[in-house]
Amino acid sequence: MVDPIDEQRLRTIQREYLDFLDDGEDEGVYQDKLKMLIANDESRLIVNINDLRRKNPRRTKALQDNAFEELMCFQRAIRELISATDAIYAKQFEEFFIGLEGSFGAFHLSPRTINSSFIGKIVCVEGIVNKCSLIRPKVTRSVHFCPNTKKFMERRYADMTSLEAFPTSSVYPTKDEDGNLLETEYGLSSYKDHQTFVIQEIPEKAPTGQLPRSIDVIADADLVDQCKPGDRVQVVGVYRCLPGKKNGFTNVSFRTVLIANNIRLMSKEMEPKVSINDLKKIRSFSRQRNMDVFETLARSIAPSIYGHEYIKRAILCMLLGGTEKVLPNGTRLRGDINILLIGDPSVAKSQLLRYVLHTAPRAIPTTGRG
Repeated sequence: MVDPIDEQRLRTIQREYLDFLDDGEDEGVYQDKLKMLIANDESRLIVNINDLRRKNPRRTKALQDNAFEELMCFQRAIRELISATDAIYAKQFEEFFIGLEGSFGAFHLSPRTINSSFIGKIVCVEGIVNKCSLIRPKVTRSVHFCPNTKKFMERRYADMTSLEAFPTSSVYPTKDEDGNLLETEYGLSSYKDHQTFVIQEIPEKAPTGQLPRSIDVIADADLVDQCKPGDRVQVVGVYRCLPGKKNGFTNVSFRTVLIANNIRLMSKEMEPKVSINDLKKIRSFSRQRNMDVFETLARSIAPSIYGHEYIKRAILCMLLGGTEKVLPNGTRLRGDINILLIGDPSVAKSQLLRYVLHTAPRAIPTTGRG
């Protein structure tokens, strides 16, 4: 049972966020954003924390320090405002989410600088995506049918990554209160996408001689598949600890994760700037039938370095990549290759490496030196 005093306090917080979003008498920025959200059939509203800081500094401080309670009230305010704007649209989504952006000051961190003092707070972490998991469904509401009573029952689920105060059991009910068997209606149940990925410290910002550190990120709903390994991202989310069990007992050391509410790519895909003269040269080059295109491109790699034709062909194959093949027995042949250059000093190994670094837009230099 919820304490009436506590519920009244939450309603007061929700009303403050509602006043912030309902800015028709001001510039009307977030009213326009809500209209765009409905028009684009989305469920996440991006809020600039600088706007909230300008209108309500006290609420901004509380949002950063007490993230779960404040976000819950913020998202309730969004649902209330959308329900007043378009009640039919509000029923299409079980949840509406907040995505934060802007300046976070001392809460702008890296995987190395984040520590236990930031648990339960909203932080902004920058890094490189190291690996991503598969996208899997997470059940949020299950529906069950009882053949004996001909009645339906539903059950909602919340884990440690949700905004609910207490997580629920993840076990499906098999019997009702009277002991009657239940059948799960998977088609009537509700799910949301779930993905985890790891972001690693940016190499050029890592201290010399130390391994880069990393942090696990949990992304749900519309935030899944927003980035891929190699992307430089800025993730805003709630830093939270998850208890772990060992031999049936809760361990005193906790796993920490970042529960994302907004993901922004820092490195967009580079669009080549091709001039009209470049297009003419490309078309003229493609029409020359008496020329070996592969050999011509190989000779164009590091033209200031004499010789090493075989190595240049291998580098060209590495840059271009290939097509993955699946054999009839299920064996996968990868389309990409790696190159290991071994040679005497002063034979242009590093110069070839530097040329590849400036040619490939996503290349990252690293060394094995301590």
